[in-house]
Amino acid sequence: MLAKIGLLIGIAFVTGGVLMAQDAAAEPQAGDTRVDDKGIAQVYVPSGCFMMGSTDEQLEAALENGAPDWVKPAARYEKPQHEVCLTKGYWIDQYEVTNASFDVFVADGGYTTPEYWSERGAIWLGRQDMAELPVACEDTEPDHPRTCVTWFEAEAYAAWRGGSLPTEAQWEFAARGPESLIYPWGNEWDAAKANVVDSEGLTPVGTYPEGVSWVGAYDMAGNAMEWAQDWLSSTYYKDSPKDDPTGADTGKQKVEKGGWWGSNPYVARSAYKHFEDPPNYQDHHIGFRIVTAVDEG
Repeated sequence: MLAKIGLLIGIAFVTGGVLMAQDAAAEPQAGDTRVDDKGIAQVYVPSGCFMMGSTDEQLEAALENGAPDWVKPAARYEKPQHEVCLTKGYWIDQYEVTNASFDVFVADGGYTTPEYWSERGAIWLGRQDMAELPVACEDTEPDHPRTCVTWFEAEAYAAWRGGSLPTEAQWEFAARGPESLIYPWGNEWDAAKANVVDSEGLTPVGTYPEGVSWVGAYDMAGNAMEWAQDWLSSTYYKDSPKDDPTGADTGKQKVEKGGWWGSNPYVARSAYKHFEDPPNYQDHHIGFRIVTAVDEG
């Protein structure tokens, strides 16, 4: 029954094993899985350190790998590469939030419960026609990532789940691991491991088991691009704290990570961050996943 439900909300796409709730008495280990209170599969990311961002050499190599001209200005957001440590472990969604899961949030009063909305989110919500929310999206398959949501809506969904959007550092560590891999699976591009190049649309979450990250998170390169918690800044890395960075205090655009269907290997790198979208923006390329603290969910 669990697997059948998972086909709808993205909690049971497990290859080579059975998804089980984490034993609350045991200390989680890297890659352990659990099902949270809303029935969503998560994987455990332990505390640890990695090299965040990219070196000049890595960026030059990436640009030589057929990157389009419009991505070149984004290189400044990945420099300088610097050591970051996450001092606490956390749970991150194993799959991108699906249409089916987001529909449950909507049906459970997601747009009418003030507690789910931040002050800025509530201002945005108050300016919308509630009859038109959520915005209809081209892809409505239950097991596909939910796209066409603003950062504010993703933030509210995260609050409903008892978590938050991942900081950029949390997202990138879950994708790259202590070895600071360029892609979730390694340092070499492999088009067969992600829904990116020549793709014409989203695929069901969990479609690319060979492309999972070191903790078993799917689609961290491709399928939908993902909102992160941080404001975008081209200077933050120069002064970023080593421990648990949360990004710039203010900004105009929010960080997005992970590439998207129909894009290219350059933007599918785990260090890449998209650079043009404010929190009230939405389109059919942007989705999200959430993180939950160890003692929550």
